[in-house]
Amino acid sequence: MGDLRAMIRLRETWPGALLAVVVGLTGHFVAAYTPPALNGILMALLLGMAVGNLVNLPAVMQPGISFTSGKLLELSVIFLAFGISYAHIAGLGLRSFVIIAAVVLAMVLITFHLARRVKCPGSTGWLVGFGTAICGSSAIAALAPRVARDKEDVGIAMAVVNLLGSLGMLVLPFVLSRTGLSPSEQGLLVGGTLHSVGNVVGAGYAISDAAGEAATTIKLARVALLSPALILFGFLVHRERASSWREHARLPWYLWGFIGITVLNSWVTVSPEVVKAMELAGKLALTIALAAIGLKVSFGQLIRSGRKGMGFGLIVFAIQLALVALLMVVMG
Repeated sequence: MGDLRAMIRLRETWPGALLAVVVGLTGHFVAAYTPPALNGILMALLLGMAVGNLVNLPAVMQPGISFTSGKLLELSVIFLAFGISYAHIAGLGLRSFVIIAAVVLAMVLITFHLARRVKCPGSTGWLVGFGTAICGSSAIAALAPRVARDKEDVGIAMAVVNLLGSLGMLVLPFVLSRTGLSPSEQGLLVGGTLHSVGNVVGAGYAISDAAGEAATTIKLARVALLSPALILFGFLVHRERASSWREHARLPWYLWGFIGITVLNSWVTVSPEVVKAMELAGKLALTIALAAIGLKVSFGQLIRSGRKGMGFGLIVFAIQLALVALLMVVMG
């Protein structure tokens, strides 16, 4: 009976899943020939939107598209953990750790309350703010199953953080290289504010090798805070509906996997080849998931919600940058 159900499930999902895979891989490979602002994730989202809006997809495609957009989004968080170790936090030093931890905590609280005040549509504001606070697309992928009311919110948030992260990667090196800050201070500003690991590496090493190394260490420690930040945000969102504290401790499977692999990475040395392969697998999973989400996002919804999402993203990014700079001054 179980085998029969699995066969029926496979028959229902494979057409839409195959379409998402084709669109996602196309976006991944085409992105190599586009400007840096159009990375593979954003390209897959845009291609998915183009196909979904220009082609009347048959109903048989929908189960596979929904399955792919959900499960691969969660799976990408697992692969992210292979590049993270709690040793990154230990190697920061007390001053840098306090700054990063304080900023992440502040941004989670600010995002939760500010998104409601400015009436950012749906859960878009929460996703944009959380992606800004932690690690861009991967943080959105981790939070989305818990708060997203609509897959369109996820697509819009992904588009916003990828565009802002790419702009920040170009602007921050230009500004910081003209200041009198030390490489470690430049690295703290870059690693403590930019959205994705790729944004941080690109911006940091554009300033200098020393700034790049410092920025990457800061960023990886920030990503290692994903689990506690996700637990806190889940508590804020569901605290009024939860019947007991145990409900807040029920973490989704992919987050348990993320925590387990991260802890293992802190004790066991994983070969660089394995880490690189897992990072690529995670990137491809996220790219295909975004292609599937793009297939369900309408251009009209993107225009309506995207403008507010972009405005909110700029606000929270500016607040985060100001907080890091302020704490650097206060803590000497």
